[in-house]
Amino acid sequence: QLHEFCTGITIVPPPIRRIQDRLRDLALTSQPDMGRRFWSNAMVAALRNLLAEKSFDAVHAESLEMATYLPLIHEWYPNLPLIYGSLNAEADLQRTMFSTDRRNLRRLIGAVYSWVQWRRLTRFEGHICDIAAHVLAVSEPDRALLQKLSSTPVTVVENGIDTAPYVQLPRNQALGEHAIVFTGTMDYRPNVDAVMWFAEAILPAIVAQFPNVRFYVVGQRPHARLDPLRETLHIVITGAVPEIAPYLQGAQVYIAPLRMGSGTRFKLLEAMAAGCGVVSTDIGAQGLGVQSGNEMLIADAPADFANCVKNLLADESRRKEMGAAARQFVQTHFDWSVIVPRLLWV
Repeated sequence: QLHEFCTGITIVPPPIRRIQDRLRDLALTSQPDMGRRFWSNAMVAALRNLLAEKSFDAVHAESLEMATYLPLIHEWYPNLPLIYGSLNAEADLQRTMFSTDRRNLRRLIGAVYSWVQWRRLTRFEGHICDIAAHVLAVSEPDRALLQKLSSTPVTVVENGIDTAPYVQLPRNQALGEHAIVFTGTMDYRPNVDAVMWFAEAILPAIVAQFPNVRFYVVGQRPHARLDPLRETLHIVITGAVPEIAPYLQGAQVYIAPLRMGSGTRFKLLEAMAAGCGVVSTDIGAQGLGVQSGNEMLIADAPADFANCVKNLLADESRRKEMGAAARQFVQTHFDWSVIVPRLLWV
C-alpha cells in the first residue's frame, strides 16, 4: 500500500536485540533503551547510501526509536532540515511509570528501570529536539512537555484514523450481554499495568452486580504477568486476533484504565469511532479534549471507575447516546481528512 504514496521504499530488517544486549547498554552506556531498540549497522548503511544518491528537502523520523538516527544524519548533512515526529513525550512517560511502580514492592525493579530511563531520556529527547528543525507532538500536553526540553518549535498534529470502517460497524451482543473490552499490544508495560489494575482493583465490584460479566483482554503478545488472570472465570485473554472489529462491535463497555502514558491512544479513537460506551482514566483520555459525561466517562479511583462501568452496563440508552457522541467527536476532530492538512502545513 505504501507504494501508492512513495516513489521508493527501502526495507531494512529489524535488529535482533537480546536481553543481554539491553543489560550491557544499561550498564556500559548512557543511552536510553529506546535509543538502541532499532539501531543497526544495516540501517546506517541504507541511510548513508540513500542520502548520497538522492537530494531530499527534509528527513522526517517518526518515533524516538527512529529519531536515534537523526544525530548521525545531522553530522553528515548539517544543513538538511530534520523533522522529529514524536508519538509520546517519552521522558515523561517513564516518569509516570516510575511514579506508579514505586508504590508497589513487586514492581521495584520496574521502578528503578524507569527512573534510569527517565533521566537518560530527558537528555536524549532534548538533544533530538535541539537538532530538529521542527518537532511534531500528538497532543497539547505532549507539546508543552517537549517544548520544555528545547527551543525548537513544536506543533501539535494529532493521531488520526480512517473513521469510515468503524462507523459502519453494527453493535451486537456476540461477546455476551455484559462484555467489557480492552485492546492493545499486551506486552506494552502501560497496557499490562492497566489490565492488572482493572482486574485486581475494579472488576470484583462489577462482578458483584453483574455475575455474568466478561472482561476481554484483546491483543498480541500477552505478557507473562497476565498469566494468572487466565484462571479467572470472568476474564478472557485472547492473544492476537485477525480483526479487532468484532470485539469493538460486541463491547458493551470499552475501558482504558491507564495509569501510565502520554500521547493519545489509537485504541480509544477506534472504540469511539465504533460507537462504544467508553470509561477511561484521566491519563487514558489525555490529549483528546473530551468531556466526561459527554463522549465518555472518566474516573481515576477504583470505586469511581467501577461505578462508571456499572452505570453503562445497566443503561443501554445511555451507552447508545454516549457512543453516538463519541463517534461524532472522532469524525470531527481525528479523521485523517482533518489531520492530514495540519501535517502538510508543517
